[in-house]
Amino acid sequence: MQIQDLPYADPGVPDARSGPRFLWWLFRNQLGGQLKSLAWGLLHFASVAALPFCVGVAVQAVVDRSGTRLALAGGLLALVCVTNAVGDTFLHRTAITNWITAAARVQQLLARKAAQLGSALTRRVAAGEVVAVSTGDVEKIGWFVEALSRFTAALVTIVLVCVGLLVYQPALGVVVAVGLPVLALAVLPLLPRATRRADTQREKAGRATELASDTVAGLRVLRGIGGEELFLDRYRSASQEVRHAAVRSARMWSLISAIQVLLPGLLLIAVVWHGVQLARQGRITVGELVTVYSSVMVLTYPLRHFEEIAMAYSFSRPSAKRAAGVLSLERATDTAGSRAAEAPSGDLYDPDTGLLATPGRLTAVVCGDPDTAGRLAERLGGHPSQEGTSVLLGGVPLDELPLDSARTAVLVQDKDPVLLSGSLRELLDVPASGAVEPQEALAAAQCDDVLAALVQGSLDAADPMDARITERGRSLSGGQRQRLALARSLITDPEVLVLDEPTSAVDSHTEARIAEGVRELRAGRTTVVFTSSPLLLDRSDRVVFLHDGEVAAVGAHRELVRTEPRYRAVVTRETEDEAALNGEANLTDVLAELEEIEEKA
Repeated sequence: MQIQDLPYADPGVPDARSGPRFLWWLFRNQLGGQLKSLAWGLLHFASVAALPFCVGVAVQAVVDRSGTRLALAGGLLALVCVTNAVGDTFLHRTAITNWITAAARVQQLLARKAAQLGSALTRRVAAGEVVAVSTGDVEKIGWFVEALSRFTAALVTIVLVCVGLLVYQPALGVVVAVGLPVLALAVLPLLPRATRRADTQREKAGRATELASDTVAGLRVLRGIGGEELFLDRYRSASQEVRHAAVRSARMWSLISAIQVLLPGLLLIAVVWHGVQLARQGRITVGELVTVYSSVMVLTYPLRHFEEIAMAYSFSRPSAKRAAGVLSLERATDTAGSRAAEAPSGDLYDPDTGLLATPGRLTAVVCGDPDTAGRLAERLGGHPSQEGTSVLLGGVPLDELPLDSARTAVLVQDKDPVLLSGSLRELLDVPASGAVEPQEALAAAQCDDVLAALVQGSLDAADPMDARITERGRSLSGGQRQRLALARSLITDPEVLVLDEPTSAVDSHTEARIAEGVRELRAGRTTVVFTSSPLLLDRSDRVVFLHDGEVAAVGAHRELVRTEPRYRAVVTRETEDEAALNGEANLTDVLAELEEIEEKA
């Protein structure tokens, strides 16, 4: 896999049972790239290790006054330098490729999981945690995958050099062969403590990120109640905790680095002292002493990769554990479905509540509990986050269809839709039947003032479709965001469209025009609207009233206002007792208000 081939056509099915298993799965799926990196790493490290031999041959040739051997040593030295440069260059290329492709694979897996879980994701994992996993954790996981092949090449090189020194000069080779494993293993007792400190730092950073995310999301509310300073103080406190944890972690890693510098220096002193004694006794030549000394000096370079792999694993293991935790989340239903993909049509029926939406009609649903309404709206789309009886579309259980088929058949717009940053053209570029043009959808959703506001806010956009939308549409009002989201849903033109409080943030006159626009544009298609707005209810073909989780009444809006006190209490925001006492007066007021708004609209 090369960087230019990203993204993956299929990132695969990860082993998310634990962090180490997930890392091993990533390694196996990049085996080709790892072997390339290992091959170039061996060439690089072998060339580095061969330099002392060439220098030793050259020194001994000068001592022996042999021009032939000196020329040979020079040629070998030049060849080793070339192979070193080539190996280092391509090792870097392949290692970075492994890093980026591993990170891209994890990000694709996380994006796919987020799309599968939908709104259920942030109910089960904090939004700040998801952000931390998809940014910082992905980078740390890629670091370990990238460093693994370099470490393997360094380890193989060190073993080969130790064996070579034992054969070349046994008296000094024994010292090196015994000392190097001690150097490599000396920091192992410190790693658990370093890992714990790194975990603590990551946890505190995740909490700080979550706090910052929540603060930004609720900034308007905080400003309204004067709570900015309170939350800023909380974030400052959380940030200081992260700083203290980072300092504690850095101290431990600096100690490990110091040991990795100190011990090789002590080994070098031991080799030089012992080698000088052997040279004075005539048991080794000057060239051999220079060769062994240079080998120990050079081996400190691959030895650094032991520290790097330890640090990379310590940071990536908790990151992989968190990523595996997100990737292991599943919906209550099998997203692959037990049926073949199909596009059912017909009545939309919920066995739990008895709700029935007939085809080609606008059905309004009134429910006194917003949470119950939200759960029902999610269930109508199939594959809900909680287990329950499947909703039927044309007699076909939606939960048994593949998730893509269910989403194609029934589209649910929740009460808090998200607008991604980008141009309006990109926002409206969604999978659609092609029967509804963007301009028609925007007109039905009464977006004329929204388009004007977008053009005014984008000085370089003459066409409203090229106007930029900020992240989550923060530059727009709640009503403007709601109408753009409604237009996006109308463009898709699904078989069944479910809208949860689509006009809760707009004024009554705009709401009346939206009701007419949606009714006309969705003529002949099934539309279900969860609302308690008299304007939307009055323009619906059929109103279903739910009480205590079951259908309590079905009929026209004006009929239900007249005959059903509980329904009237929800629509007029009165208690049931008040509605019973003042039913006739309330009915007259409601009807008069509807007629007045119709005349003005």
